[in-house]
Amino acid sequence: MTEQVAALAICVVLMGIGFYRGVNTGVLMLAGASAVGVLIADLPLAEVYAGFPVNIFVLLVGITFFFGIAQVNGTIDRIIDAALRRVGDRPALIPPAFFVVTAGVAALGNPFGAIVMFPIGMSTAHRKGIDPMLMGLALGTGVSAGGFAPTSLFGVVTSGTAESADIDLSPALLFLVVLLVNVVLLSVAYALFGRNLIGSRRQKVLAGRGVGDDSVAGAAGLGEDFGPVTRMQVLTMVAIVVLAVTVVVGAILDQTVDVGILSFALGGILCLIQPDLSARALARIDWSTVVLVTGIITYVGVLQQLGALNMLGEHAAELDVPILAALLICFVAALVSAFASTTAMLALLVPLALPLIDAGGIPGWAMICAIGICASIVDVSPFSSVGATVVATTVDEDERPRLTKLLTRWGMSLVVIGPIVMVGLLVAPAMLVD
Repeated sequence: MTEQVAALAICVVLMGIGFYRGVNTGVLMLAGASAVGVLIADLPLAEVYAGFPVNIFVLLVGITFFFGIAQVNGTIDRIIDAALRRVGDRPALIPPAFFVVTAGVAALGNPFGAIVMFPIGMSTAHRKGIDPMLMGLALGTGVSAGGFAPTSLFGVVTSGTAESADIDLSPALLFLVVLLVNVVLLSVAYALFGRNLIGSRRQKVLAGRGVGDDSVAGAAGLGEDFGPVTRMQVLTMVAIVVLAVTVVVGAILDQTVDVGILSFALGGILCLIQPDLSARALARIDWSTVVLVTGIITYVGVLQQLGALNMLGEHAAELDVPILAALLICFVAALVSAFASTTAMLALLVPLALPLIDAGGIPGWAMICAIGICASIVDVSPFSSVGATVVATTVDEDERPRLTKLLTRWGMSLVVIGPIVMVGLLVAPAMLVD
């Protein structure tokens, strides 16, 4: 146990130093993972770096590279302009619209397939004068909500684990509870970050971005003369459609599509046609976010190999007070999922909660719903793939440090608030009724 506690303490210290000194925490975590893995966990260095999240690295770099091409050749501007013409003078409807569309895509099998919406959503927010934090949360909550549909990965894993343990949990009920929670979170996001959509504050934001304040149409770029559609823009639009359709069809056929690899492939084809796009698109990749996320997840992999995360869950399940044990399990689900795989947390912690459900008088459906919600609502943390993609696809580079800080505060707040609210409003009342 001493090794696990030391590794957890070092993790907290490194994060604190990174935030306090303004150093990329991913750099510190990569070095820390090596030291802890070799000196404390007695792991070969090769095993330490086996935890490096190659899939997330490829996803972040691939999708930002591909949509970087779409941005530099003007395709994104044309797509946004066409979309905003339909919205007209109703900018407040844009984040909810992206929430609905993102949730719909996420419900088609792979929640992270909805990440294809992020570059378009963040670009639209920039053009329309919407706070990127609001748009990022609209996209993130959309992924969380849609991911728990009966047809999607989170919902399948959660309800399937419950079924294997003979726990009566309706997939439709699970989806509706998660959807309601995410709608509430989006409403809170509007209250905190949506004020720039109204009156003088909105005009100030638009003016700061060099957009005229005489009309919303001017803010959207409506009526702007983009000139004739170029051959590369047509090919890029076709590539975007291919990317989206492949993800959807793969979900329908129950086949996992690697969005990052597919993005690289499509981007590579476009670069072969117009080679000068390559260097310009590579400049759009937010490497600092990539290092941040991969470094932290590598360290979390060392914690998993040490058994530190299992230790937290097991100790929570051994508590004599069922409601407190439920709270701690939800806390572990939220904390770890903010830095690692949500799917892995669902697969790991739902079984760990079964002894508590059996012996503690806690209704299984409520406990599993609470775990699922707590594990997913923190995915907008910039240390997770969803939040990292939000930051990486933000158009204004000057906004990225602010967005990283705000998403960190939002995600870490939900690590604490989520378990308290879910246990207080879901688990505890279910215990009284059961």
